[in-house]
Amino acid sequence: MQGKIVKGIAGFYYVDVIGSGVYECKAKGIFRKEKKKPLVGDYAVIDVIDEEKKTGNLIEICPRKNTLIRPAVANVDQALVIFAVSRPNPNLGLLDRFLVTMARQGLPTVICFNKLDLKEECEDLRRIYEKSGCRVIFTSTKTNEGIEEVKRLLYGKTTTVAGPSGVGKSSMINLLYPHAEMEIGEVSQKIERGKHTTRHSELFRIEKETYLIDTPGFSSLYLENLEANELKNYFPEFEAYEQSCRFLGCVHAKEPDCAVKMAVSDGEISKERYESYLGLYEELKEKRRY
Repeated sequence: MQGKIVKGIAGFYYVDVIGSGVYECKAKGIFRKEKKKPLVGDYAVIDVIDEEKKTGNLIEICPRKNTLIRPAVANVDQALVIFAVSRPNPNLGLLDRFLVTMARQGLPTVICFNKLDLKEECEDLRRIYEKSGCRVIFTSTKTNEGIEEVKRLLYGKTTTVAGPSGVGKSSMINLLYPHAEMEIGEVSQKIERGKHTTRHSELFRIEKETYLIDTPGFSSLYLENLEANELKNYFPEFEAYEQSCRFLGCVHAKEPDCAVKMAVSDGEISKERYESYLGLYEELKEKRRY
């Protein structure tokens, strides 16, 4: 039988087979031998051991469309990153790190600002990210505002959902898929865990071909294996101005006659995004010294 891995925990993999249910499976030793770790989002082939108890062995991982490193999931179409408009105020530096991380992995990202109640702050956030190359949406899990737009963006895709703790990520998932809490409870009981907190990635099938992957909240994110002079490639708003810089290969930091810096001064590029870029650039440059 073939299904999709919806959760992996304590050496067990839970495989959703459409029409048959979720099977608790152990992975064959061949995966360890080949150093291939099954991931949430993988399509997998299983041998059923006990149909009544829904147990089996995971015997094959099907070819992957893509693999994300952070979060470690497979076969993803897009990312939905959720930050709060306020309470807590959004950490834009952290958000920009996430956008760079997703862009490096070739994954389109939708930015969702939740807890919509402060119109002025929303307009500021829209201005900052309108040229970031990402779709920007505003929602409220209290009033359901913007939720239908989120559903349209998710339809027919596998979406990894990420964001810091306390921004309403769980509330969003429960609105999009009310059975999530019930399924979490069932799995927790089966593996003798207490009340659910997202420590592992978990996939929910909302409709036949629409999936959400819930991932653990993050409070920090490090950019690894990235050269400082490559960082500019992940800030799409710079691209239109780079050909006008005085120096070929300008990194838009301290060089004179930099068109990107002029665009920031003229308000054509968000000052907040540019300052975030400079902070990341200096961090990467410093890291290379050690």
